[in-house]
Amino acid sequence: MKIKLLLCLAFCLGELSGMAQKRADQQHLNNPNSFTMIVFGDPQGYTKYDINQPLYELSTCWIADNVKNLNIKAVLFTGDLIEQNEQIVMNRNMLNQTSKQMWEWSSHCLKRLDNKVPYIIAGGNHEYGYVRGDEGFTHYPEYYTAERNSKTSEHLVAAIPNRTGTMSLENSAWEFKEKNWGDLLVICSEFAPRDTVLAWAKNLCDSEKYKNHKVIFLTHSLLRETSAEYTDNENYKLTPHNWGKQIWEKLLYPCKNIRLAICGHTGHPAEVAGSDEDHAANNAYRCDKNSDGKTVHQMMFNIQCLGGGWEGNGGDGWLRLLEFMPDGKTIKASTYSALFGISPVTKHLAHRTDKCCQFDMVIEP
Repeated sequence: MKIKLLLCLAFCLGELSGMAQKRADQQHLNNPNSFTMIVFGDPQGYTKYDINQPLYELSTCWIADNVKNLNIKAVLFTGDLIEQNEQIVMNRNMLNQTSKQMWEWSSHCLKRLDNKVPYIIAGGNHEYGYVRGDEGFTHYPEYYTAERNSKTSEHLVAAIPNRTGTMSLENSAWEFKEKNWGDLLVICSEFAPRDTVLAWAKNLCDSEKYKNHKVIFLTHSLLRETSAEYTDNENYKLTPHNWGKQIWEKLLYPCKNIRLAICGHTGHPAEVAGSDEDHAANNAYRCDKNSDGKTVHQMMFNIQCLGGGWEGNGGDGWLRLLEFMPDGKTIKASTYSALFGISPVTKHLAHRTDKCCQFDMVIEP
């Protein structure tokens, strides 16, 4: 009798396990020996309205739930985690949360990733000054400390002070060692990085310790949507500064080992919300040769207008998945919605296969 009960229990557990594998949002690698980095584009639209905020947490929950399944090594945030850095008077035409409420909600959502996977956050213009990048102070280092996520200490290898002289993760470097890809270095920067920051990043790339690493540079403002032209002469009072054009000239072009640059920042609503133009208007991609003749892939991904425009739901749960294939040179970019994917009713909408949303990048040796 005991044997029969044990067999029955094993069968039931097997059935439950099988059911768990059929979850609507379960994703799989193209190759079991790949690993993934997730790009999270500008979630400010999630934080500025309380009704949108659960979509932010849904997205970070989905990432946390797929760390093992997709072999996720890092989450790369393009900046603008909040809409305004230091405001207590709400402009109800565009938000219903104070700055403190937005910072606290974003921090809450990132708790889902703490001690599971490192997250690397570029500083966005909306995280500086009173409104959006007109002054250099920020609450960033109060909420995103080196101590809050145990995975940070495993990968963080360098950092320098921010614009106010505070040690912060705004300008930081992270090392990853992968069997098929060798050594990787991810460097992230503050918004419109100062010359000091670009020189620091270049010195890291050129140093004996990191000169043979494949480097990913993460910053907020680099490319304009659709056209992929470099940003330049932006209308922000923050000084000193470098826009996309200067970042290319001073860092990406002269460095021999920066192979991929990622940004957010630009984008606009589609004329018809929900149309194919939505993604085309909020993505950009270009390739250019650096001083060593190697291709530098550059990608802009911003979600804030994808859920109905500036005052929509903040992004429809869209995430950019970068799968690093075991050949050590191919990165498969795809675009997936945690919101649509979680329900069988909308699962068929969860993948975008547009040219701007699904493509391969080949990193030259």
